[in-house]
Amino acid sequence: MSNRVVCREASHAGSWYTASGPQLNAQLEGWLSQVQSTKRPARAIIAPHKDEFTIIPVLVGALSESKEQEFGKLFSKYLADPSNLFVVSSDFCHWGQRFRYSYYDESQGEIYRSIEHLDKMGMSIIEQLDPVSFSNYLKKYHNTICGRHPIGVLLNAITELQKNGMNMSFSFLNYAQSSQCRSWQDSSVSYAAGALTVH
Repeated sequence: MSNRVVCREASHAGSWYTASGPQLNAQLEGWLSQVQSTKRPARAIIAPHKDEFTIIPVLVGALSESKEQEFGKLFSKYLADPSNLFVVSSDFCHWGQRFRYSYYDESQGEIYRSIEHLDKMGMSIIEQLDPVSFSNYLKKYHNTICGRHPIGVLLNAITELQKNGMNMSFSFLNYAQSSQCRSWQDSSVSYAAGALTVH
């Protein structure tokens, strides 16, 4: 096994988020610092893609629900270890013609508000730590959350630990969109950052 570290070029750095690693890190640290002081250090976080982490990568591809459960059970013992931090890198909705996704709920008003409502439905389910409801949400709305499978694995790992009496909570700390879509020609990507804590 090679000890070589491979870094992926940040293809969108400087376009709708800063190209400065220190500034991006400061933003992420700021969001994480907003976790209420009554909570313990984060055990897992969901954050927009960030290229400066030194991590042991685990690539999670397209998995079935049963495989998300299987890998969740496998990773649960590592999640239970307080010396480990899981970073689940994911954007949320990729909306527009270039992403071939244009779900729109007119009752929410402008398109960007519909996207936010859609994302926040999914975020609320993640905060409930319910992998079955998250899977059902994805089946119903087909939201283009690129990290949906790693999030599913994390939720299943949490479920496994809850069976053994571990008490956890997840809170989203920030949400943003790359642009506010108002017409069918627009496009945007949504971002959310959150943290899992063990009580």
